Amino acid sequence: MDLTKRISNHNFKSFLWHAAFLAFAKNFIDVDTVIPAMLVESGGTALHIGIMTAIMLGGSTFTQLFFAPYQSNRPFKKRFLLFGINTRIFALFGLAFLLFRLNSGHTGNIIGLAFFFITLFSLAGAFANISYTDIIGKSLSRDKRKTFFSSVQVISGIIVLGAAFIAKKVLVMKAFPINYAWMFFIGGGLLLIASGGFWSIKEVTPSSMKISGFKSFIGILRNELKENKKLAYFLGFINTQGIAISLLPFIILYAKQIFNTQSTDTGLFLLFKVFGIVFVSILVLLGAKKLRYNILLYSNVMLSVLLAVFALLIHDPASIRYIFILGGIVYSLFSITMNGLLLEISGTENRAVYTGFAGAGNILPAIFPLVGGSLIGIFGFKAFFILYIVIVLTSAFFIFKINCRK
Repeated sequence: MDLTKRISNHNFKSFLWHAAFLAFAKNFIDVDTVIPAMLVESGGTALHIGIMTAIMLGGSTFTQLFFAPYQSNRPFKKRFLLFGINTRIFALFGLAFLLFRLNSGHTGNIIGLAFFFITLFSLAGAFANISYTDIIGKSLSRDKRKTFFSSVQVISGIIVLGAAFIAKKVLVMKAFPINYAWMFFIGGGLLLIASGGFWSIKEVTPSSMKISGFKSFIGILRNELKENKKLAYFLGFINTQGIAISLLPFIILYAKQIFNTQSTDTGLFLLFKVFGIVFVSILVLLGAKKLRYNILLYSNVMLSVLLAVFALLIHDPASIRYIFILGGIVYSLFSITMNGLLLEISGTENRAVYTGFAGAGNILPAIFPLVGGSLIGIFGFKAFFILYIVIVLTSAFFIFKINCRK
């Protein structure tokens, strides 16, 4: 069955359903504010934040290199998408239960168990993202894609903006760890509702690409790197610009260690991050037909550098929250451009494979938080921010080489 306009519109609505309720959930499980703040209040150090960030924002995506060969051999991938999101729901409920038990006096190894559920949550997301990218690429007509990604950012941002106030109230309603237990419980419930959108998707176009195993997958990667020069530059772009979205968890640690911020401040940080996401998403949506990826890419490099510069210059605790506005802008721009570029440089048949290739672009984002956590412990935050700026600036070279005019 071919992709028709009617099916494309149906899938558009299904993906938006998921995006809308995921937006509600994101506030309660935010990887830049809520989860790192929970770890810090549980006794976590800079090294713990580094490990957590490496798992959630780099390492999990790197595992797509291993997930992609398996999924690419299957013509239809909806079941993998459902398995991934259901596993994430289980992990969130498990994390909530762990924190409820902690309040009852069952302390145990809270950090170790928390990392187990965080890892499960992250790996399931990486697993599901392969099928998500493949399905969305062949289930939406080409003219709908940029509009879809921009619409998702706007709808998500508006919903998150309202839900952020609720999340902020939950964080101050009870003391640790009950406040975070309720955050993850609510997040899991909302993600369960969001999964309804995936159940509704009509996957009409099968994928025909077959891969015999991981060795064959690496061989395909080598061939694609030779034939598609933009793929190599795309991987370079993810490896360098990709570390920008790993900075905010360290800003949370910076704020708590230097200015002794509390759970109430975490809610404000989340709220300000959402302001940034909504602001830039509306701008991109309004200019979806006129804005070129090059403009967005170079703009994000500049903003990513300013993010670290402001962090170095700010000495007023009340001003830290404004860094999260800029952080939200950087996160939103990276999400829009990375997904859009991946769809542009890949084709219908190899999209799941290319999503797996993107895992190779997360080697540095996986390593950087670990190095950063150690660097902070030895030399302090200034050395960490300088290293971050140098790496992000190199992404301009890869953007120049990609030269995406669409």
